[in-house]
Amino acid sequence: MALALATLAHAQQPRLFTDSRPAMGTIFTIHLYAPDARQASAHFDAAFDEVERIEEALSNYRPSSELSRINRDAAVVSVTTDPEVFALLQRSLDFSRRSDGAFDITVGPLMRAWGFFRGQGSYPSAEALAAARSKVGWQLVALDPAARTVRFARRGVELDPGGIGKGYAVDRAAALLRESGVTAALIDAGGSTLYAIGTPPGKAGWLVHISQPERREAVVSDVLLRDESLSTSGNYEKFFRLGGRMYCHIMDPRTGEPVQGMMQTTVIAPSATDSDALSTATFVMGRERGAALLKTIPGARALFITGDAGSEHSTAFYSFRWPTEAGLPWRASGPAVSSNERKHAGRTQPQ
Repeated sequence: MALALATLAHAQQPRLFTDSRPAMGTIFTIHLYAPDARQASAHFDAAFDEVERIEEALSNYRPSSELSRINRDAAVVSVTTDPEVFALLQRSLDFSRRSDGAFDITVGPLMRAWGFFRGQGSYPSAEALAAARSKVGWQLVALDPAARTVRFARRGVELDPGGIGKGYAVDRAAALLRESGVTAALIDAGGSTLYAIGTPPGKAGWLVHISQPERREAVVSDVLLRDESLSTSGNYEKFFRLGGRMYCHIMDPRTGEPVQGMMQTTVIAPSATDSDALSTATFVMGRERGAALLKTIPGARALFITGDAGSEHSTAFYSFRWPTEAGLPWRASGPAVSSNERKHAGRTQPQ
């Protein structure tokens, strides 16, 4: 009997399983340890279903979503929404307030004016830019906690959860996996936001490679994640060049123009919702003001890469409580990434 029990226990040692599915305009990948393929499949289905539920609520491309309903009606009447969406809007506006508007979920009209919705971008006319700027500003959104309502100050205002929605979906999937008994997993939302549950067996954490902005096969830093999240924002995902300047898709909502002089920010924080929003906010704010914001977030750390695209000599590294050395100068490490991964700054190495 003792031998049989020992054999059974050995057979049920957790193994690494991986599954990927499209969601929220990218590919979500989950690595997790489970005793067998059947249990792993059940965990994957539940987690991906939760991501789909969040996308159905927050997508501004789906007319049936709760966010689309708010965008349609909130300039005319106060819209009552469900507790989950309302809480996320509260959190988003709190980040806007704390970042002095560097993070702003009303940035959508600017993204559209600069051609970054479903396109690679183009320089807007003065009239189009002015019209877009008149519709952007987190102060134009009024939330009533007592009635749980949302109201816009004028027509044309819209909510765009692109800077926080994937992080929130990752957090919800992580919470569900934990509730299901998973003790070691890594959730990857397209490489831009990751969350680590526990650690792989016998390891200190989940190994993540932080890639160089203009050479995605080069690694500037390796970090180990455990029960925390990492998000990266960079100027390389969508951009266009005009007159010798590069215009990226990350907008400064306060100026109405793409951010200049910043190449990449990577933020580690306790939750994926926070790291997602903070990577955008600090990219817009720059390293000094971004670090000041991070000081108010317990457990937050960051790596800032500044410079001008195409000029390696202008590149500089700055760290804030970063767990490892930045690794100057650039160093190559690990296998080259495939072409469809080159836009991502976070690459995982499950072990």
